Amino acid sequence: MSKQELLQIIEKKRAELIDIVLKNGLNSTISLKYSQELDILLTQYIKDDYPNHHKKKVLS
Repeated sequence: MSKQELLQIIEKKRAELIDIVLKNGLNSTISLKYSQELDILLTQYIKDDYPNHHKKKVLS
């Protein structure tokens, strides 16, 4: 999956989470589920991007 595709999925999940929270409350089971799914996507994005970020600092 490309970085751009992952960003699109993250943005979609974030928007879904906002809607779910507004409808069900911040501490509802479904809100927590969506939040955890978003956390997983964000962690994946950071892990995928870390080697590139690290290389940029080393080359600077």
